[in-house]
Amino acid sequence: MMVGDKSFSKLTGVEKAAVLLLCLGEETTTKVFEELPDDDVRIISRCMMNISHVSAPLAKDVIEAFKKDSAEYTGLFVQGREFVRKAISSAGDPARVNSLIEQVENTADERPLETISLMQPRMVASLLQSEHPQTVALILSTQKPEHTSRVVSFLPEELRADIMYRIARIDKVSHEVIAQIEEALQREIGVVNEGDQQQVGGIDKVVEILGRMEGGLDRDILDSIDEEDTELAEEIKRRMFTFEDLGELDNRALQTILREVNNDQLTMALKSCSDGVKDKIFANISERAASMIEEDLEAMGPVRLSEVETMQQTIVDIALKLEEEGQIVIAGRGGGDVLV
Repeated sequence: MMVGDKSFSKLTGVEKAAVLLLCLGEETTTKVFEELPDDDVRIISRCMMNISHVSAPLAKDVIEAFKKDSAEYTGLFVQGREFVRKAISSAGDPARVNSLIEQVENTADERPLETISLMQPRMVASLLQSEHPQTVALILSTQKPEHTSRVVSFLPEELRADIMYRIARIDKVSHEVIAQIEEALQREIGVVNEGDQQQVGGIDKVVEILGRMEGGLDRDILDSIDEEDTELAEEIKRRMFTFEDLGELDNRALQTILREVNNDQLTMALKSCSDGVKDKIFANISERAASMIEEDLEAMGPVRLSEVETMQQTIVDIALKLEEEGQIVIAGRGGGDVLV
């Protein structure tokens, strides 16, 4: 039975929300989507996309249930997919819009093992590492590649190759098997979704905390983390200082960094930076070099953002290396000491 033909008492909460928004129209739905978390937008949108008709009695019941003014409806016929695209397209910044549309359209049918897809990768790895490798492989094979790759990175090193091999060998699995695994996971961890979790830690939180420490304490802490987890320590260091932060350095420190960078590297890195950083860099190199780079930037055609970001990170790594060697001081990273 289609959602639009069900009785009100048989609708789930998500279905009621979907029917209500379809009845209220695109403009109201847009305003509602602007206020909802992305996960809620995605879940409700999927339901809406599968609705092509809402009966008059159901429309009335839904509206009354939400304490809206009652009105007579003869039925509501909609193009669910087009309706959702238009509503989402007006709900926020372009990056969020594109992300939501891609998620919704690529998963019009409910994605298997969605509970896993909504969990933090480290949490998934912790949950799965005691399971049989074939079960782990099956679960991760249903997820998006970027999510699976992050989960695998948190698994014990000795399991990673075995899991990837087993994923490569998986062909097709029945819906019944997937349903059984999902049910088992639900029993073990409960219904988990992003809305039920609160971000209380993570690398970004550590970066915020360390950035407020003085007297070199942040460096001591990072050194201790490095002894336990070098990759984590490096990731924290990178997030504590980005390419845009070059604009906050004093001229002497910036000039020291730029002496280690050639014009080709600098040109690529400046392709997508802010005007403030660009102006600060140009002010700390020769007029001739600045003029050449400006000409190269104007002549440069489209380049992949990933290439630009890689070059920016290369320059950031140079800055971090110079800081470790004591040649420069970066404020907020042990930079509370006065230079004399």
